[in-house]
Amino acid sequence: MFVLELFYAGLEALKEYIALHVVTCLIPAFLLAGAMVTFISKETIIHYLGAAAHKLKSFALASGGSFFVAACSCTVIPVSGGLYYGGAGIGPAFIVLWVAPATNILAIVYTGAILGSEMVILRIISALAMAFVVGWVMSLIFRREESQRMKINLSPKPKKIVAGKDFILLLIVVATLLAPNYLVQKGPYLYKVYVWAVGMAIICIYALKTKPLEDIRQWMRESWWFVRIIFPLLLAGVFIVGVIGKLLPQQWVENWLGGAGVFPSFLATVIGQIMYMATMTEAPFIHKMLNLGMGKGPALALLLTGPGMSLPNILAIIKVFGFKRGLVYVLLITILGTFVGWFTGNFIFS
Repeated sequence: MFVLELFYAGLEALKEYIALHVVTCLIPAFLLAGAMVTFISKETIIHYLGAAAHKLKSFALASGGSFFVAACSCTVIPVSGGLYYGGAGIGPAFIVLWVAPATNILAIVYTGAILGSEMVILRIISALAMAFVVGWVMSLIFRREESQRMKINLSPKPKKIVAGKDFILLLIVVATLLAPNYLVQKGPYLYKVYVWAVGMAIICIYALKTKPLEDIRQWMRESWWFVRIIFPLLLAGVFIVGVIGKLLPQQWVENWLGGAGVFPSFLATVIGQIMYMATMTEAPFIHKMLNLGMGKGPALALLLTGPGMSLPNILAIIKVFGFKRGLVYVLLITILGTFVGWFTGNFIFS
């Protein structure tokens, strides 16, 4: 039965997602989110990234830092959420949410190797330009809410951002999050699990030796809050994406993504927003689509929104940040992705 085929397609997507992403990506990401809320000084986050901080400086700091975080659209949510609930403004928080999956250094290097220097340069410029627009628009639209948060969290002087031992712990967690993808780019996935296991063992040993048990319990409570809020929605979203992939004929997509018009760029943007693409998987997929006749402008739009957003990502964003913020963010990326695809297709690639 066709219904059973759709159900199995959803289960297959879930199986692949759980097998390849939960252990090595999401567990360290949730631990990092909890650690940021627990160990990083909220006053310092507010000072540098809060609503009252200088917009250009805070946006640049959020964009530059995100460039070195190789995270997929789902992994980045607890990281961005950790910053936001730690006191960061909505602009920097959503910049991290966009830049880390859309244009991290690992994906950029891989994109250059497969799609060439022109595509990778345009990917970096476009992603960063979109990030600043997203940060500015989100800060503008939700300025009233941000002003209230600023009044509640206002601190005259920032404290030390993080204690030395806590900073080392954060670095170990970040390394555990990034190392599987950076160190193991070929070979069986089990090799990534080995790298992850070593990192987790180091985290456990270091935390037990340097932190009181109550601090560790608080860290776990904060991490579990992110797991409880985000993880079920990620699973539901991945299942739905698997069903949509079964329903959507590939030939139809190929026929409608050629050229450099507004509609092909819009369609590529929307497809990228729905599909789930793990970091580094987007470049081979785009390369295949280009060979099948996809326009370069729509290809860039998909290259940005594919890893930068997904249906599971959207559902989790709405849950973590609220419906209005999530809706504005999705519409912003739709408009900006469509514009980037159309503009580059007609004026850069032509």
